Formats: sequence, structure tokens, C-alpha cells
Amino acid sequence: MELTTIKDAFDRVTKKQKLSCSKTQEVIDQIDQELEQVLQKLQSASDLGSQLDYRSVLAELKTKLKDMAPLSQLESTQKEVNIAASKYPKLLEKSFNPDISKAYRNIKFDSHTVNEVIASHFYRQGLFEIGDSFMKETQEPESACAMKLLFQEMFQILEAMRKQNLEPALNWAATNSDKLKENGSDLLLKLHSLQFVEILQKQSRDEALKYARTHLSSFASDHMPEIQKLVICILWTGRLDRSPYAQLLSPTNWDKVAEELTRQFCNIQGQSYESPLSVTIAAGTQGLPPLLKFMNVMLGKKQEWQSMKQLPVPVELDKEFQFHSIFVCPVSKEQSTDENPPMLMSCGHVLCKQSIMKMSKNSTRSFKCPYCPSDIDSTNCRQLYF
Repeated sequence: MELTTIKDAFDRVTKKQKLSCSKTQEVIDQIDQELEQVLQKLQSASDLGSQLDYRSVLAELKTKLKDMAPLSQLESTQKEVNIAASKYPKLLEKSFNPDISKAYRNIKFDSHTVNEVIASHFYRQGLFEIGDSFMKETQEPESACAMKLLFQEMFQILEAMRKQNLEPALNWAATNSDKLKENGSDLLLKLHSLQFVEILQKQSRDEALKYARTHLSSFASDHMPEIQKLVICILWTGRLDRSPYAQLLSPTNWDKVAEELTRQFCNIQGQSYESPLSVTIAAGTQGLPPLLKFMNVMLGKKQEWQSMKQLPVPVELDKEFQFHSIFVCPVSKEQSTDENPPMLMSCGHVLCKQSIMKMSKNSTRSFKCPYCPSDIDSTNCRQLYF
């Protein structure tokens, strides 16, 4: 969303407010100075015992204050502040509360899948009662409760970790050690490392050494530097916080391992680490402004918008929202679709299906690859999946 206009308007309001405050302080200082002079004059007359016409002094002060016209001085700057401040909320309303229904398309979608995505969001946030109420209201089948059990197990492990209890996490990681290795994760070693440091802090040196021999030695072939660092910590028993390895006591280590466990747990269970609902809303927030701009141009052509199969304007999303590769045919310059998928040719180059069919005269003859001199038989082309 373009925030430059909003920022400029905000800067104008703050600038006017600063000028108004500065002018107000200036006027107050002038009044204070006049009052101070009058008080000094009255005090001097009283100390000297001289006669002073108090009425004439106060009349003179009144005349000076009237000539100063403090309200008139403040009126213009305050008026500018009021004008700028009244325009700013209107700009915010226009920018942040547009009629998003303009970008709505009446399409069919799988309500069951949408309900599961919403319920999954509640469950992965630990809001199990809300998730249950939602599933009950939507009358989804009991099979959907498998999602709840899945995230309940994860939250039980994480809750135990928050209480410095690593046993559930270690049991889960040991059970899924093969899958963790396939994912390239050293989560089990990280959990054992945390447990080793806990034993070193709360129990004896012998217990820590025994734990290292039992649980850490198997990782030595692939993680020798990490194991050496942990074993050397035994020499600093009771004073690890003053050792070169004091960072091992940092609470952030637990947070990082908890995050890694969450990521691997979701991965192994076939779930995304980020909530699909959160990702969808965030991506929609980015993509909505250009669609609304387009719809303002397309006023009166809503029917045409509803029948479009492809977005007529580019909608740029950040990299975290790009989950699938996009292929544009180098011949037709068109983006691949389900009806016109990318096809891998025998030479290793890729074209869209419609381009291959056109160049091969509907598979009636071979053709030369536009990238290399290979002769291509369209019947040997295979659909490519990203």
C-alpha cells in the first residue's frame, strides 16, 4: 500500500502543531514578561514606601495586553492546525477503509477446506475451545478433530519446555529422529545440549559427564565442535556464567529450539509452519490495493471483471508469499496455466504446450528447439511440474 501520501499529510499536521505550540509559548512568554515587570514595579514601590497609583499601573498593563492581542496571534496558527487535522482523518478513512467489495469475485470455493483452515488457525494458536466452537457451528465432521489432537500434542511439548522440562520434546525427537535427519535438522542434538547444560547447572559434574557419554557421543562424528564445547563446559561447573561459554545459559537458546521444534513438528505432520489463514490474509492485504485501483478504472464493467480468468494487472507479492514457480513461455510470452502447462522437451528446454502444438502442427511433424538445434518430437514432451 502506498503510504507516502499518508506520511506527507501526517508530517503537515505535526508541523502545524509544532508551529502552533511554538507560537503559543511565545505569547505566554510575552504575557509573563509584562506581568513580571508590573510585579517588580509594585514591589519596588512597596519597599521604598513611595506612593504609587496602582490603578494607573493596572490600566497600563491592560492596555499593553490589549495591544498585544494574544488571541488574535494564536487564532491564525490554530486555524491552520484545525484545517490540517480535519483533513487527515478523511485521508485515513479513504486509504484504510476502502470499499473492498469492489474487488470481490463471485467464485465457488470448497467451504469444507476453508473451515478447516480457520479451525487449524485457532488450534495452532492454542485456542482449542474456540476451535471446537467453530467446528461445532460449521457442523464439520468429527474427522476434523484430528487437527486438534495434532496441535494439542505440540502445545503439550512446548508447555513442558516453558517449564524447563525437556522430556516430552526429547521423546518426540527420538521417535522422529529418522525424519529429522531427512529434513537436515539437528533438533535432537540441540535438545540434548539444553538438557546437558541444565544438568551441569543443577546437578553434579559426574551426572553431566554421564549424560554426555550416553546421549551426546553418538553425534560426535558429525558435530564434533559442538560436542567439544559442551564437554569443556564441565571444567566450569558451578561458574559457567563466568566462563567463555556463558551464552549457553541464555534463555534465547530455549526460544530458538522451541521454534525449531515447532517448525519440524509441523513439517513432519504435513502442516505449514505459518498459519495458512494468516498467510492468506497478509498476502491479500498486499494484493488488494492494486485490485481496488483497477476496479476504480473498471467502473461500470463489473460483469467483465467477473468473467476474467486471469488478473488483468500485475500484483506483486513479497518473496515470503511466493510458494510456486511461475513459468512464462519464451515463445508465446504467456504465463503457463493448467490448460497450457509447461512441457519439458527431450533436449532439456521448456516451452508451453500450446507453443509446442503450434510449432509441431498439432504433433504432425518434428520441429527445432528455439534454443538449440535439436529436433523435437512433440510426442516425447512431458508435462513439467514445479
